[in-house]
Amino acid sequence: MLQLKRPLAIIDLETTGINFGTDRIVEIAIVKIMPDGKKLVKRKLLNPEMPISVSSTDIHGITNEMVKDAPTFRQVANELKQFLDNCDLAGYNSNRFDIPMLAEEFLRIGMEFEGKGRKLLDVQKIFHMMEQRTLGAAYRFYCNKELEGAHGAEADATATWEVLVAQVVKYPQLGTDVDSILKCIGEEAVVDFARRMVLENGVEVFNFGKHKGRSVAEILKAEPQYYDWMMKGDFPLHTKQKLTEIFNRTMLKKG
Repeated sequence: MLQLKRPLAIIDLETTGINFGTDRIVEIAIVKIMPDGKKLVKRKLLNPEMPISVSSTDIHGITNEMVKDAPTFRQVANELKQFLDNCDLAGYNSNRFDIPMLAEEFLRIGMEFEGKGRKLLDVQKIFHMMEQRTLGAAYRFYCNKELEGAHGAEADATATWEVLVAQVVKYPQLGTDVDSILKCIGEEAVVDFARRMVLENGVEVFNFGKHKGRSVAEILKAEPQYYDWMMKGDFPLHTKQKLTEIFNRTMLKKG
């Protein structure tokens, strides 16, 4: 059985789209598993303050009419942050989508959402490494159940938790805690949630574009205009926040 040292919050979002910089959350579900096994659930429909595209509604079934009287993210942000306090985070493709998107919503309203010190466990990575399937197929394979209500945030988050527990039972090499699982699946160390920068041997390096694999600090020293380009570009706020921290640290050292 999976052994938790601190609460694990499994997050699933439904959104207006997949662009971290411009899209918004329309539904959030958090299934929080306590170290003693107790399960706490928080689910909210949110008014994204922008239209939901037809293509997005076709995926998750949430319409503009359904959220027009729902609270905005700003109105529930404190409640969500308190619910996530002291939790490690998990989900299905969460490291590449749900967590970066959630961080953007917090930063957009001026509220800090720090990943430092949290374990980020993406159940999809275990699944793809072991079996390579969708969440519905994972649920069928590991739990011998059909996923009813797929693309409903609470149903997906709950199914993700059940899949994770089944994976721990099926693959002894994963171990029984978050640290051992992350060690087994080889999750990369990221600097920003959107993974524009990652850590390689303790050094922050770019993970995209013409400078991919090169030291962020060295590039900022040699090409300070690259910092300006990124800050003016359509990059997530969390990426810009981390880039600024490195830039300020680099410039202080330079001086």
